[in-house]
Amino acid sequence: GLPMGLLLLILVAFITDYSIILLVRGGNLSGTHSYQSLVQSTFGQIGYLIVSALQFLYPFIAMISYNIITGDTLTKVFMRIQGVGPGNILTERHFVIMMSTLLFTLPLSLYRDIAKLGKVSLLSMLLTLAILITMVVRAATLGPQIPASDDAWVFARWNAIQAVAVMSFAFICHHNSFMIYGSLREPTLSSWSLVTHVSVGSAVLVSVVFAAAGYVTFTGYTQGDIFENYCRNDNLATFGRFCYGVSIITTFPLECFVTREVISNVFFKGELSNTTHVIITLVIVSAATAISLSYDCLGIVLELNGVLSAIPLMFIFPAACFLKLSDGRWFRGENLIPSIILAAGVFVMIIGLIMMVLFPQDCSHGAELFYCTVSNTSVPSTTSPNSGLQFINATMSAFSD
Repeated sequence: GLPMGLLLLILVAFITDYSIILLVRGGNLSGTHSYQSLVQSTFGQIGYLIVSALQFLYPFIAMISYNIITGDTLTKVFMRIQGVGPGNILTERHFVIMMSTLLFTLPLSLYRDIAKLGKVSLLSMLLTLAILITMVVRAATLGPQIPASDDAWVFARWNAIQAVAVMSFAFICHHNSFMIYGSLREPTLSSWSLVTHVSVGSAVLVSVVFAAAGYVTFTGYTQGDIFENYCRNDNLATFGRFCYGVSIITTFPLECFVTREVISNVFFKGELSNTTHVIITLVIVSAATAISLSYDCLGIVLELNGVLSAIPLMFIFPAACFLKLSDGRWFRGENLIPSIILAAGVFVMIIGLIMMVLFPQDCSHGAELFYCTVSNTSVPSTTSPNSGLQFINATMSAFSD
């Protein structure tokens, strides 16, 4: 239900905020300056290898989900082009994923310097704003035409715990926390806390608007990919899909940078020759593309990434490192909240894995939903497209549970 979803969203945001600060506090206590070195100093080489594997797995699965989104989203954009019918190659998700990989994501991923993609973040933010406006407008104009699902407004559902994993995928940003901390003009704990509060607070505000707008419009029919809910003849939604697709394509290379850096640090001591750099990039991008071509259910991919990667990196390791470095006893004084976060992380990870296997999310990939085929509830196709990610899908997938 929406009320429980919003409460869980705020709770995950609080844990994100607290654990990011906890990471830096752990770094200060151990004299380390990166996530991997912090874990290595507290849990040895085994801990270093585990956290490195998780830091590879998280962006790699994210790359798979981005390709799935590209295939789902841009095919519907191309369908609105005059002369492009259902049998056209531009409406084939496999072709669209392959072309976007060869023309955009692979060339961008081959850059060695992440600074060259600096403008991508600004573009992605502007596109996210455009998507948010699209969803809010559609909540007002389309929402009243769609009948609410059964028990749409119940406070909570029995499988709400699954939403925590997906939300964690949306909020995790721990892998670059030390890099941002080191870039501050005054890298102190107080200034870092302020930056973290503002950043996470802004993110949760945007996420709440996305969640409310999406769920109010589609209630229990909400899909893991929110744009799967909009009708194909909706021009405003087509504009939103276009913005979404571009945003995802430009975000993909940033995740590839992280996966390549992990491999570089673990196997090549941080130094890659030009040839090795190209080969590793090709292998990573090819593997992500191959998996996304064979699997197309976004919600399950997001949940899997949340349970396997985001929960350990966000809940378990920051708290465990701090507790090991701290002199106090668990569940006492300043160790109380880290102890609760650690216990909650282990619980959510175990229960999330069990529920993901026993109760997988529904996936109606590519299917027009019932309200699109009824003439009096169809969205008018006269809406002008001129009338703005990981984040949107993760939030909406969580609330559709």
